[in-house]
Order: sequence, then C-alpha cells, then structure tokens
Amino acid sequence: MIELVNIHRNFQVGDQTVHALDDVTLNIDAGEYVSIMGPSGSGKSTLLNLLGLLDQPSSGTYRLNGQDVTSLGNLRQAQVRNREIGFVFQMFHLIPRLTAAENVELPLLLAGLEPEQRHPRVARALDELHLTDRSHHKPEQLSGGQRQRVAIARATVTKPNVLLADEPTGNLDHKSGQDVIHILEELNDRGITLIVVTHDPEIGRRAQRQLHMMDGRLVDGQGTG
Repeated sequence: MIELVNIHRNFQVGDQTVHALDDVTLNIDAGEYVSIMGPSGSGKSTLLNLLGLLDQPSSGTYRLNGQDVTSLGNLRQAQVRNREIGFVFQMFHLIPRLTAAENVELPLLLAGLEPEQRHPRVARALDELHLTDRSHHKPEQLSGGQRQRVAIARATVTKPNVLLADEPTGNLDHKSGQDVIHILEELNDRGITLIVVTHDPEIGRRAQRQLHMMDGRLVDGQGTG
C-alpha cells in the first residue's frame, strides 16, 4: 500500500544542508499498525508529513496504492490527501471559532459534498466517539481528551485508508491518552492502516511493527511489511 524508495529530504539551514530523511526505504501493507520511534530531531515527524503529502521528498519515490504520488501536482496531491489520508496531531489543530460538528464537517466540505451528504456522516462520526452531546461546543469548551476525539472524528469522517497520528497522546493525561490509543486501535481493527509517531515506548510497543529512527535513517525494525 505504502512504498518509499530511497527517500531523501534535505533542508538548507544557513550554509549547511540538514538531512532530515537520509535514504529511507519502507513498505507498509494495508491494514498494518506501525509505530515510528526515535529521539527529537530523528526525522519521525518529517517522515509522517511526507507520508501524509504535507511535504515533498528532495529525491526518491513515494507510491501510495501503486501510484507515484511524488509526481503529482499540488491540486492532485490535495485530492489524494483528502480522500485517502487522515491526520491526528498532538496539538489537535481544531479551528477555535468552529463547533465540534463544524470541525468534523470541514474535510467533507472541502471534498465538495452537499449538506444532505455531510450532516448524517458528521452525526455518525460524533456518535461513534460519544461526542453527540458536545457537537455544538467549541474547542475551548472541551477537555483535551474530547478535543482529540473530535480530531479523530474529523480525520476519519472521509473514510480514509490511512490514519497518521503524530504524538496523539502528547497533550493528554494518562487515562485520556489510553482512551485515544484504544480508539485508534479499534479503527485499525476495522482495516485502517495506522501509523503512530510517539516518544512513549509503552505506546510504541503496542504496534504490530516498530520502526526506530536516528539522524534521518531507519536504524532498526523491519522496513518491509
């Protein structure tokens, strides 16, 4: 499903070139549950951003479902991202002025769905995460765990094949973090490919496959599914 071949991602900082990703080759099968671990600055989030088409490699090839997505233009990449990939971030990234329901509805609006198509899907997504009674609350009125559940509903309302989670428990207390991980794992049980970046070894060990990064390279864990 996901195939990276000889991926490099370089950044220019002053007169120095930083190799954020250094010759990464990786295969992830449909339905896998993979964790990516490593110290700060190891390239974990850069890799996740690239997998989510939020960033482009400096060189190398990224194939998603057999399609070379590195060769697509910005508009086509955005369409693939909206249809195929969901994101859950540490900082939630909810829009403060929108209610929970409106935040969840946003990707469907961007996809061009009509209101009669959007509203039942939003209601179902909120109900599945036990947020129906919070649908008209704005983010500031929600707890951290509730905000992350809204973010998960937003990430999955388009029924993506891949869910990318970048430190999804990083801003949560232990119980809320455990609840969020269980929700993500239930989604994986339904067939969504789940890729989690984490500093927490306890969370990392829960995955079917653990990848470890150092200085932009995969240093252990299997690169192929």
